[in-house]
Amino acid sequence: GDHVEPGVSTAATIDERGSSKNQAYNTLACVGNEAVVISGDAKGAKGVVTGMHGGIEHVIMDFADEDLEKMVIEDKVLIKSFGQGLTLLDYPGITIRNLDPDLLLKLGIKEENGKLVVPVAGKVPARFMGSGLGSASTASGDYDITTTDQEEIKALGIDQLKFGDLVALEDSDNRFGRSYRRGAISVGIVVHSDCLLAGHGPGVTTLLTAIDGSLEVTVDPGANIGRILGIGCYR
Repeated sequence: GDHVEPGVSTAATIDERGSSKNQAYNTLACVGNEAVVISGDAKGAKGVVTGMHGGIEHVIMDFADEDLEKMVIEDKVLIKSFGQGLTLLDYPGITIRNLDPDLLLKLGIKEENGKLVVPVAGKVPARFMGSGLGSASTASGDYDITTTDQEEIKALGIDQLKFGDLVALEDSDNRFGRSYRRGAISVGIVVHSDCLLAGHGPGVTTLLTAIDGSLEVTVDPGANIGRILGIGCYR
């Protein structure tokens, strides 16, 4: 499918995606936040925010299958938004975006030689980053891994990425927008599927970024929010 969003796609207003109301909704929500259905047959069901999709301005959530069966369009969902503005006092060079503090503690991050090392399922060179590049803010939305060159995508194993995977974006500065910067690194989460349009592909919502070398990654195929939180197909 094209730009498939796993789970539940939500917006503060369906008809005015660019409104300040929906922008605030997308900005304040963080990956790992608890979401609770507060109306309809699924009232009381609890889920988890798994990402944000720019352009269409959706906050994406995961709920158990039995709860999905009860949900309908225009059900109301309350997000316990928590995390935007989070700062690591011992690592001032690392900027955090869109990340619930409780999830941060579960990512398996280690301290080594004055640096933080984050497990990721794969690495993506900056030359593959497309739609969303140049955005003025990384406090919402995502940007896409372009997949036009299938031969190179397969050679690097990028075709094996899954929903919820943590990925390292090499030479990518995501502190104040999305741009190329040699030596920078950003860690994000895959939030939507591939796309056939030029410049598009699997979307990545930013979680951590640094330009000073204080952030490093190690490859772990199990670095996936589903496995970490026991959601999605890992329930």
